[in-house]
Amino acid sequence: MALASEVMSSYGRLKLYIDGSFKESETSQFIKVFNPAKDEVIAEVPNTLDEEVDMAVDAAYNAFLKWRETPIPTRVQYLFRIKNVLEEHKEEIARIIVQNHGKTLDEARGEMRRAIENVETAIGVAYLLEKGEYLENIARGIDEYLVREPLGVAAIISPFNFPVMVPFWFIPYALAVGDTVVVKPSEITPVPFYWTIKLIHEEAKLPPGVINVVYGLGNVGEKLISHRDVFGVAFVGSTPVARAIYKRVGELGKKAILQAGAKNYAVVMPDADIDRTIPNLISSFYGNTGQRCLANSVLVPVGDAYEKVVPRFIEEASRLRLGYGLDEDVDMGPMTTRKGLERVLRYIEIGIEEGAKLSLDGRGRKSEKYPRGYFIGANVFEEVTPDMKIAREEIFGPVASVIKADSLEEAIEMINSGSYGNAASLFTSTGSYARKFRRYVDVGNIGVNIGVAAPMAFFPFGGRRESFFGVVHGQVDSLDFFTDKKIVIERWW
Repeated sequence: MALASEVMSSYGRLKLYIDGSFKESETSQFIKVFNPAKDEVIAEVPNTLDEEVDMAVDAAYNAFLKWRETPIPTRVQYLFRIKNVLEEHKEEIARIIVQNHGKTLDEARGEMRRAIENVETAIGVAYLLEKGEYLENIARGIDEYLVREPLGVAAIISPFNFPVMVPFWFIPYALAVGDTVVVKPSEITPVPFYWTIKLIHEEAKLPPGVINVVYGLGNVGEKLISHRDVFGVAFVGSTPVARAIYKRVGELGKKAILQAGAKNYAVVMPDADIDRTIPNLISSFYGNTGQRCLANSVLVPVGDAYEKVVPRFIEEASRLRLGYGLDEDVDMGPMTTRKGLERVLRYIEIGIEEGAKLSLDGRGRKSEKYPRGYFIGANVFEEVTPDMKIAREEIFGPVASVIKADSLEEAIEMINSGSYGNAASLFTSTGSYARKFRRYVDVGNIGVNIGVAAPMAFFPFGGRRESFFGVVHGQVDSLDFFTDKKIVIERWW
């Protein structure tokens, strides 16, 4: 296989990966895949046929019957091989992430590191999980113990913004406990995961059917979720889609981890260390071009923090350099799709119509080197009120809304009155402020002097309210999703 360290110009039509082999889809419907910095087609993916989805699930189920019987030390050795593949090719894959998604190379490298950390965590906890629990003589001559058992085939439906990291929130944990998977990457950014699977196929030598990959639109996801041999779905994406999937899996009596949308707040107290706070805010609001569920999008300076923070925030945001993420001097890449760019532009118009003041207008910013790319500069609205759409709805782009608060209590009420509950950050030098914030803010991920409250792999990825549907979360928490508990009560005469 040719190396992609400098990224190829075209990957052709991506193939399905079923039962350990790459297979051309027989569909007549293919979806174009773009490099957003150049507005160039770099691949096509099939809208997988129903019968091909059936083939993938059947392969996964047949593999499960053998994989669950594979001793855990052997399963873990395969995870070590996957880790080695990701380590050895992380730069190569990171460059493909940049090419297909548009984020900067440093951001893509960070994504790869988080994917690897999840494999490491799955390796580390697998043995402890499999040990179960045992208590003898609970009654005279009777022992009782708990064992965790794998459930079968899991569907993993991943988003466009982290095309490698998010699938690896789930894959290593499923494999560690004895499940098998069918993955549907986003049709927008399928190339990085496709390349990753090619490398795993060639170098990790997993048993056929343990990992399977299909592509396509919502109809493929629906077919996958509703298949009789799929016990549950792990999904990351928008709230409307997550809610629809939650309803569907409820009707089918299946399990679900559904990480959904966000509207995250960053609260800055007057005693915050401004020199350290500003870089954290810029990275949080504009990293990944604002296209991540942990991006802060509402800036809430409390009291006289407004005059300290907002002018500097606007100044630093205006200096962000746009361009292709593979160029070393780039701070922010393009939006991943033209549709996403158009959505951000619509929200900017809505903000203006609502009476907010557009203090930094990024609409005219382009990359001279890549004039066809889906670029937009950083945007900052002032004079925003909590009832405005730009303060309530997920924009998923480089747009910051600034709302002044008179007290920490007012800021907390502002956060809790919204629909979403993914993350929130507080910047302060006072422990009592931090304690109150973490205790009373109703979100799943809290950052204190941290702009992006991203949990490490060995912690769950939180989320509440409209940001999450299900019982257990992603990353290490998914071990409970991929297994069920069996209780054995035993007497020997």
